[in-house]
Amino acid sequence: VQLQASGGGLVQAGGSLRLSCAASGFTLNRPATGWFRQAPGKGREAVACLSTNNDIYYYPDSMKGRFTITRGATKNTVDLQMDNLTPDDTAVYYCTADLGQSSSYALCHSRPPIWGQGTQVTVSS
Repeated sequence: VQLQASGGGLVQAGGSLRLSCAASGFTLNRPATGWFRQAPGKGREAVACLSTNNDIYYYPDSMKGRFTITRGATKNTVDLQMDNLTPDDTAVYYCTADLGQSSSYALCHSRPPIWGQGTQVTVSS
């Protein structure tokens, strides 16, 4: 059971990035999946979560408007579109999942049991 995140990089403030998460060892048609992030010196926080069996998404209030989580173009992937990025969005972004959870809201309010290796996003001013 693994998650592989990709798509991070360096972008200027106001720019966009698209992250992708690929699952192996299980299918993303039942568990909730989501993206969390950890900025330097801060704790991990939820960015967006998706109930992959019914495509219900959840965003914490602080993340609404600039982040969009969707099923990926290829099978067994979940993407995170990030727009109008600011330096405060600089963090390591992690793809997460919980095989025993189907609620996007619940996933974003928990510490998911499955984490990918993280991908660095750096936003310059």
